[in-house]
Amino acid sequence: MLLLDYVKVLMERGVDLREAILQAGRRRLRPVLMTSLAAGLGMLPLTRGVNLLRPLAIAVIGAICISVLLSLIVTPTVYYLIAPWRAK
Repeated sequence: MLLLDYVKVLMERGVDLREAILQAGRRRLRPVLMTSLAAGLGMLPLTRGVNLLRPLAIAVIGAICISVLLSLIVTPTVYYLIAPWRAK
């Protein structure tokens, strides 16, 4: 959501939609990756621990990986496709 908020700020400053999405993606890439990496690495010891927690840890790590892809690739792409339609 912070990525799309920054896209709106850039567009208010007069930046083209496509360029605003690219700039916002570059700016939010590091914080998103660092947060996701910290969470994923925090779950890594649970994959080697108790058998009861292993499936949960694997599922959480997978969900974190998918959420990174969704937040950095899918969401801006859908926004790019929908934004001109919404303007009409």
